[in-house]
Amino acid sequence: MGFDQYHEPAGELSAETRTFARMCASLTEEAEAIGWYEQRISLEPDPAARAILEDSMGEEFKHFSMDLEFLLRRKPKWRETARGVLFRDGDIVQNGEAAETAASAPDGPSAPDSPGAPESPGAPTPPARPDPSLGIGSLKEL
Repeated sequence: MGFDQYHEPAGELSAETRTFARMCASLTEEAEAIGWYEQRISLEPDPAARAILEDSMGEEFKHFSMDLEFLLRRKPKWRETARGVLFRDGDIVQNGEAAETAASAPDGPSAPDSPGAPESPGAPTPPARPDPSLGIGSLKEL
């Protein structure tokens, strides 16, 4: 068999688990491709070729991000942990430890940016959310 991505008998896995495994494999492949492009770009002397490689790497990063979002939507605990780590200032490891602890709490994960979510001392602060109005005011008033 030329392709075997499962560690358990494929016929015994649910369709959902097989899809999840495919998306994990795709995430890994996208990360590898990003690394390859990074190496190529670092050595490419021709500016036009380098620009094409950078554009290609951007596509791979888009695919990586889409794969990650797919996986995080199916694993709420992972999503809560990621919320405590991604796009935050401060020490990455400390943010990760705090996020993992919060996601593993006996009462289940609570989104740090959800209304009424308890603030814990030393917990990373969520990033500021942009104003969805785009700053142009309400059109209802016209």
